[in-house]
Amino acid sequence: MRNSKGSVVIISPALRKANNGNWQTAYRWSRFLRDRYRVSLATEWQGPGARKSPECMIALHARRSAASVARFALAEPRRPLILVLTGTDLYRDIRSDALARRSLDLATHLVVLQDQGLNELTPEHRRKCRAIYQSAPRLRGGAPSRSTFDAVLVGHMRTEKDPLTPMRALERLPADSRVRLIHIGEALDDAYLRVARELQARIWPGVKRYVWLGNRPHGETRQRIGRSHIMVISSIMEGGANVVIEAVTAGVPVLASRISGNIGMLGVDYEGYFPAGDDAALAALLERASRDGRFLARLRGQCAKRAPMFSPERERREVVTLLAQATHKEDA
Repeated sequence: MRNSKGSVVIISPALRKANNGNWQTAYRWSRFLRDRYRVSLATEWQGPGARKSPECMIALHARRSAASVARFALAEPRRPLILVLTGTDLYRDIRSDALARRSLDLATHLVVLQDQGLNELTPEHRRKCRAIYQSAPRLRGGAPSRSTFDAVLVGHMRTEKDPLTPMRALERLPADSRVRLIHIGEALDDAYLRVARELQARIWPGVKRYVWLGNRPHGETRQRIGRSHIMVISSIMEGGANVVIEAVTAGVPVLASRISGNIGMLGVDYEGYFPAGDDAALAALLERASRDGRFLARLRGQCAKRAPMFSPERERREVVTLLAQATHKEDA
């Protein structure tokens, strides 16, 4: 152990108030590193100014953190610059945005959050990249409702998360369905707000099928996940969703859009996929899971086999190793 701690800055476009995946990743990594480094969290790095530059920068998001990445690379060209690639980076921005592609070039190390993400990179960028799966502590699930089959949807409402597909799926369920959708997350524009309010007010025969809770604290969200029968993740792009990990580590199976980011989390042979944007296929899966105990148990078993990949001990070890190798301090 070194006598004095080096300094690390973690740049995240979103901090605690946003309560989203970027913030959860940045905060968790800061905890992993604090016994070895002086860690600061910021939305932007303006340059060293009167202070010394940090020993290392970790930046989340190639496009949104591009200015900070460029400043650090110019000010400290010999210091490690670790770029963590998000879903919008991998599956959109690095294909079309010059600033995002420049961030890939400037970074000394790249990180993707599931192994399918490596396939989106050029050979040159893949050589300096590794996959580090995110994590969550195991959570003993609570007792789910007996009168309804609760599917939880977690995420702020925006295009990339495609919340309208599970909303539309509710319309396709048979009249005697027990499925209820518990939706956690803010509506980030008026169109989503209007749809959510209309569904929230609607009563189907025998059941209120849509319950919108808005933005909730992280701890409460995890408890809600743990008391659900199943999770729905309907995104059209994901880098490696925290909410999938939080479901799996709570013993809750997942119904997921068949996209690269979800396949990287749940495996190519997982049985709980539906085509992205296909509300009819999602409705059929929800109804099957609610009525077919063997199918639900099989999904739960498949998720349980993935759970060891999402242990905090494993993620912590890989993050610490990355920093030690990047800063050439293998004894850190």
